[in-house]
Amino acid sequence: MTLLLFDLDDTLLGNEMNNFIPAYLQALAKRMAQVANPEILIKTLMTATREMVENRSPDQTLEEKFDTAFYPPLGLVRQEVQGIIDAFYAEDFPKLRGLTQFRPEAVNVVQQLLERGDQAAVATNPLFPRTAILQRLGWAGLPIDRVPFALVPSYETFHFAKPNPAYFAEFLAQLGWPKIPVVMVGNDVDSDIGAARQLGLPVFWMNSDGASTWNGQGAVPPHGELSDLIPWMDASLSEPLPTNFTTPNALLAVLRSTPAALATLCSHQSPDLGKRPSANEWSPSEVLCHLRDVDAEVNLPRLHKVINERNPFLPGQDTDPWAEARQYCKQDGLQALEDFIQARLQVLSLLEDLPQESWELRARHAIFGPTNLRELVNIITGHDILHVQQIYRVL
Repeated sequence: MTLLLFDLDDTLLGNEMNNFIPAYLQALAKRMAQVANPEILIKTLMTATREMVENRSPDQTLEEKFDTAFYPPLGLVRQEVQGIIDAFYAEDFPKLRGLTQFRPEAVNVVQQLLERGDQAAVATNPLFPRTAILQRLGWAGLPIDRVPFALVPSYETFHFAKPNPAYFAEFLAQLGWPKIPVVMVGNDVDSDIGAARQLGLPVFWMNSDGASTWNGQGAVPPHGELSDLIPWMDASLSEPLPTNFTTPNALLAVLRSTPAALATLCSHQSPDLGKRPSANEWSPSEVLCHLRDVDAEVNLPRLHKVINERNPFLPGQDTDPWAEARQYCKQDGLQALEDFIQARLQVLSLLEDLPQESWELRARHAIFGPTNLRELVNIITGHDILHVQQIYRVL
């Protein structure tokens, strides 16, 4: 079984975004003209979209990021204009369908994959509300009431956007870091292929010209028409998704993704977060307390020592007994998640702007022996992945 992450626009659906986006902006500006100057609104919307694309922090969804950058500069309150926006997506957005092209080969490939037991997910850029993404899937002949996509992202549920590799880490974390081969299929050199490769994912580039038009980094990726995808998979894919992320970009992407994905996974589960799946297994709330305390009391001090001292000694620490000693079972899981996010932001602040050579700084660990910063961070990401998988299974 393989999990295919499909880009939407110009992969599953013919949609030249250089034509679609201006038409979308004009239609939205026209609908909202009664409350905002159309020209100013378009400029503000583009600025807010850029804020989403550039976001590197897991403490806000893309929707929250957008709202902060869009409504206040226009002197608007979202709740007061929500009816206008809802009318736009119900009445005006569907008219943009004429700018797109149905691709029957995309429907055929997705159906073939599902029939043979593979999984498919929609790895579109989550810069739109869910309704806009679901409508475009309908235009592609792949509505979610007929196609069991594993995940369809949107700006309500995601914290990162392409080409940030944290988008792909968040995507996989929301799926519980599946232990099967994963491949990204898309047409965009940077947003689809380059960003997925930064995380270490196999890719299939939707491009029949191939080497003659490749202008990305690294070797020309496997490529071809969508009809070439399944034959390529059968000949090439066999390895499960790696959980050993070796480059700083990949490590940082996973570190960012963990609190982001957990916020989405836990957001509608608060009544059940404290419930243990069995007597001997932690509840999601207990896991969140564990992640919070390990980041604040183990990971942060260790990373500080490695960065600021010469080849320091790092004692081992058994943190599992903290669950009983600190009575995690009686603590508020959502508050623990908020505190974990704040601790993780400190970890990210410490690491994200380090020069490349600092990732090789040495240390001596009581259990692992001689090590370096990169390996220590990889241990943190592996720990993250195990506990995301644990919470995903329970929820």
